[in-house]
Amino acid sequence: MKIKISRREAKETIKWIDMILTYENADLEKEKMILIDEGEQIRRILSAIIIKLGG
Repeated sequence: MKIKISRREAKETIKWIDMILTYENADLEKEKMILIDEGEQIRRILSAIIIKLGG
C-alpha cells in the first residue's frame, strides 16, 4: 500500500530533519521545529487514512 510507504518516508524525513545541526541559532532552530511539526502532521494524516482503510 503506497500510503504506508508515504508514512514511513514521512517518519524518516522527520528523523533526518531532527539531525540537522543549527549550532544554537534561534532562527534555524525555529525553522527546524516548524518543519518537524509539519512532518508530524503529515504522518498523523497518513496514519488516520490507513486506519480508515482498515489497514
